[in-house]
Amino acid sequence: MKSYLAAAVQMTSQPNLEANLAQAEELIELAVRRGAVLIGLPENFSFLGDDREKVAQAATIAERTEAFLKRMAQRFQITLVGGGYPVPATEGKVYNTAVLIGPTGEELSRYQKVHLFDVDLPDGNIYHESGTVLAGRQLPSVYPSKELGNIGLSVCYDVRFPELYRALSQAGATVLFVPAAFTAFTGKDHWQVLLQARAIENTCYVIAPAQTGIHYARRQTHGHALIVDPWGTILADAGDRPGLAIAAIEPSRLEQVRQQMPCLQHRVFF
Repeated sequence: MKSYLAAAVQMTSQPNLEANLAQAEELIELAVRRGAVLIGLPENFSFLGDDREKVAQAATIAERTEAFLKRMAQRFQITLVGGGYPVPATEGKVYNTAVLIGPTGEELSRYQKVHLFDVDLPDGNIYHESGTVLAGRQLPSVYPSKELGNIGLSVCYDVRFPELYRALSQAGATVLFVPAAFTAFTGKDHWQVLLQARAIENTCYVIAPAQTGIHYARRQTHGHALIVDPWGTILADAGDRPGLAIAAIEPSRLEQVRQQMPCLQHRVFF
């Protein structure tokens, strides 16, 4: 692992595949111009709209999204995380899928979101992700990269389940991705503190691309794409508008924190 710049992209995606991919391309290119070599896109980056539309268009969305990710990675010679898009499953549902793509366009890792967001919020919004999404059944794998560290994937609501991240750290992860479309209501209280907790307890870098603003109907997301270091320090925050959070991933910092706070070596229950 060497020192490098990573970027968490922040978008306001809509129910428009073409417009979303154009927005993503602009932000990826901006991140590359600023020196980023590991870039993450948020959950629902290629389509954020009505659930029925999502399922009906899933095959097209998945095909176009995966072709886009491979093209961008090859064009800019970067490693790219596509953080949550629908892939047709069984039972008339989709998998909420995140992928890691390498600079030659090869797929390095794939994860199907395990924890689904079925919540009635006090602001009146009701979310029933399991109505259209089939839960994955496998823990995400860790992709070992000599240049970038050991990369583990997750998606949004997963961040509330620390056992998933402990499994990743036990498998050797040093960089954790949490691409999200976190609700505005919960985000103001929970988003940052949860990401810091996952970084601190696993002594890992956390890269959290995010959706922001109003998307369709009453759907509003929190924003604040973050990069957090293993001590829990916020290295970069994208605010509440489309843009980027960019920060250095430093192996020396990772080693320093793990020496100072060797929690992973003190585990009693596994």
